[in-house]
Amino acid sequence: MTLDEAVAVEHAGWDSLCESTGGTFYGRLMLPDAVFVLANGMVMTRDDVASSMDGVPGWDSYEISNARLIPIEENSAALVYQAEASRAGLAEPFVALMSSVYRRVGGELRLALYQQTTITH
Repeated sequence: MTLDEAVAVEHAGWDSLCESTGGTFYGRLMLPDAVFVLANGMVMTRDDVASSMDGVPGWDSYEISNARLIPIEENSAALVYQAEASRAGLAEPFVALMSSVYRRVGGELRLALYQQTTITH
């Protein structure tokens, strides 16, 4: 797995969130036992994500920066990066550190764990 490959998957995920199709995208990407750990402390299973993220207000823009890949074993790695995203109705952009743990299954990257930690200024 390369940094470029993992970042490309993250961009596809953020794009789906901008298009309000995140449930469909992450429902396919996440492993059956994967979870999202959100900045507000909520833990969401794949089924939770798939059933709740389509049709929600989309992000207007986002930026991924400072991405780095941390190898775990031959077919898995963690991608760590900073994201900044904006949408109508938010007084300030959402800024957080993100960690996505990927495992290659059947030749494709699949998400095992996603975690976000808000950065406050």
